[in-house]
Amino acid sequence: MDKAQKEALKKKILAMCDHPTVAVLATVTEDNRPWARYMAPVADENLDFRMPSNADSRKVAHIKNNPKVHLTTGVTDMETAAAYIQVEGKAEILCDKASRHAFWDEHLMRFFSGPDDPNYCVIKIIPQSIEYQSVGPVPPEVWERD
Repeated sequence: MDKAQKEALKKKILAMCDHPTVAVLATVTEDNRPWARYMAPVADENLDFRMPSNADSRKVAHIKNNPKVHLTTGVTDMETAAAYIQVEGKAEILCDKASRHAFWDEHLMRFFSGPDDPNYCVIKIIPQSIEYQSVGPVPPEVWERD
C-alpha cells in the first residue's frame, strides 16, 4: 500500500471512529480466555483509540495482566451495514490527571462524579493493525502502524 492509499484508508477509518460509537472490546482473562464487552471508543488523528473505564473493572485487570486487545466496530444494524473495522493492538491504562481531563466529556457524568473521580480511568489502544472490511465479497484493506 502506497502513502496515498494509506492516507485514504486512514480517513475512512477516522470517519467511522472520530466520535463515540458502540464497539466490542475483547481482552484476555488471567486464565487465557477471551472476554468481550461493549464500549464506546473514540479514535484520534494517530488512530489511537480511547475509552472510559472504571479503574477497578475486570477489563482493566485483564489489560494489566495482558495488554493485547481486539476491538470491532462499525455495524449498528444489518440493514444499513456498509463497513466495519477490526483493530488489533496493545492497551494502556491512563489514570493520570492530564489524560482523564483531556478525555472527559459531560456524558460521562452518568458513570463518574467528574474527571477527578478516583475510579475513572482511560483505556488507550495503540493499534498494530486495523482491517477495514467493506460489506461484500472483497478482501479487507489493512492499515499497519509504521
